[in-house]
Amino acid sequence: MGIVKAVCISENKGERKRPVPAVELREQHGIVGDAHGGEWHRQISLLASESIDKMRALGLDVDAGDFAENITTTGIDLVSLPVGTRLKVGPTLLEVTQIGKECHNRCAIYDQAGDCVMPKEGIFARVIGGGVVTPGDGIEALT
Repeated sequence: MGIVKAVCISENKGERKRPVPAVELREQHGIVGDAHGGEWHRQISLLASESIDKMRALGLDVDAGDFAENITTTGIDLVSLPVGTRLKVGPTLLEVTQIGKECHNRCAIYDQAGDCVMPKEGIFARVIGGGVVTPGDGIEALT
């Protein structure tokens, strides 16, 4: 079982997210107060802290939220989860809808390091069952 290391939000799309003490996940919406919430397939983004560590090894000063992920995890191999996998994250239930994404515009991270992990190692999900998620909550693949 993995663990939630951080939960992050932003008011606008296309910017780094900031860590907060807790987030409320609303069914079929995403995180209340986050720019990416809404009725679509990428309501929640997740990235492993192990992926962030790869960018640190390239000399970048990056942390949770800097890749615009909502939930930073540890101890779970996110990119190996197939689309359709259900994830229990604290009291909530998510369904993986996409692995990675195409970056249409190079971000500041790419400009600094010549690479970015989110397009290859980030995953996206929709909220099946809502609730409040905080750092320290467990994360487990159910199917």
